[in-house]
Formats: sequence, structure tokens, C-alpha cells
Amino acid sequence: MKRRLDRISTYPAPLRIGIFLLSLLCVWVPLAGLTQRWVSDANTASIVTLVLLYLEFICLVRIWGRYVYRQPLLKVYGLVGTRKNALNVLTGLSLGLLSLLTMFGILGILGWVEWRSSPFLARMILEGSLTGLGIGFAEELLFRGWLLDELERDYPKKALWISAIVFGMLHAPRGIAQVPALILLGAALVWAKCATQGRLGLSIGLHGGLVWGYYILNVGQVIQFSNQVPQWITGIDRNPLAGLVGILAVGAIALGMRRAAVRNRPI
Repeated sequence: MKRRLDRISTYPAPLRIGIFLLSLLCVWVPLAGLTQRWVSDANTASIVTLVLLYLEFICLVRIWGRYVYRQPLLKVYGLVGTRKNALNVLTGLSLGLLSLLTMFGILGILGWVEWRSSPFLARMILEGSLTGLGIGFAEELLFRGWLLDELERDYPKKALWISAIVFGMLHAPRGIAQVPALILLGAALVWAKCATQGRLGLSIGLHGGLVWGYYILNVGQVIQFSNQVPQWITGIDRNPLAGLVGILAVGAIALGMRRAAVRNRPI
């Protein structure tokens, strides 16, 4: 059995990825079905099924590393419990949050958005930080951890853009207009990982900070678009990534991360 699992490492990347995902779904689908049946509240059931999926993903990664590659894959992915990685997370959170707030601050100066006070601002800040960190951790371990590693084993020069395109396209159901910005963001998050010698902390923090800022502004209803310019400039359906301004902002982040990656590249 172990020898058969060893052979998987010699398969091409698309086949390895397919085997991994099929293994994941074979266990998760029955559990999700039981959860939907036992938990009456639809919202709670959805949260439970997602938590089960991610816990199973982490378990499968450990098994995959032990028997397929014989490597501690979580460390290979850059998920290490070091002081540097923790500082990278905090740096990324600050950078992501400040980038989004700066962008909307400029839009406010231009008169394209109007700021509102919110009695729930403190709660939104707390909820947004937890949501941002949760999403940042989950998506970065998936896309800049597992997927990027599988692609780099076969396509070291193309893995960055392949993973970025997959990241953008998988978010397409939420709005096709945001895909170009998400592809740029996917590339920026790979460069953030490269800029920190393969650690995942900066990518997690940057992703989480952007989600955190968007949560505060959108869910907290702190801003209102003035409609002085078309939505394709400020963001279709109040989504900053689905507009020209969002693309330019993410492009600036990507450029900064790429420069940092080149500057810190090992000689």
C-alpha cells in the first residue's frame, strides 16, 4: 500500500491534484450530507460543513506528506511557528488593512464615496479581524500552500501565474468582474511568500487584512457610493475589486510585493 502511495509523487501535477481532491471529497461529502440532515439551522450547517472540510484538508495534507512525498508538508508550505512568521502575519494585516482604507480615503477625497458613522463599528472591527484571519489562513494554506507546491514540482516557472489564475477563476461565481483583480492579488500573495523566504505569514496577513478592511466598510455600512462616476470605476455592486480603482490598487500591492521578492531573492 505504501509503495502504491509513493508512486503518486511521480504522476503529473494535474493527476496528483485530482487524486487529492477526489480523496478529500470522498470523505467530506457523506459527512456534509449527515450534517445537513442533523443540523436544522441552514446557516449553522453550512459553517459546520466548511469547518469539517478544512479539518479534513489539513489531515489529508499530513497523510499526503507522510506517505506520498515523505515530507512535513505544512512546513514545506511555509506554515511554521516562528517569531518571524508571526511578525509577517502582523505586518501583512497592517498592510492589507491600511491599503484598503487608503484606497477608500482617496475615493472619499474625490467625492466618489461618502463616509458614515456606525454604532456597531467596534463590533465590526473585532468580527472583521477574526473573519479576515480565518479566511486568510484557510485560503493561503490552500492556494499558496498546497496548490502552489503541487504546481511548482512540475512547472516551477509557470506555477505562480497558474495558481493565480485558478485562484481568480474559482471566485468567478461571486462576480466575473472581480476576476482580473483577484488574479493580480493571487500573484501578489505568491510574491509575498517569496519575499519572506517561503514563509506563509505575510500572505496570510495581507489576505486577512484586505478581508478585514472590506468587512468593516461593507458589513458595517461605513461608506456609501455617491454614484458620481460609473460603477466600473469604483466597483460593481459595491465590490472594490470589481472596478478600475480596485485593479489599480491591487496592481500597486502586487508591484510592491514583486519588488520585495526580487530584493530578498536568495543569491
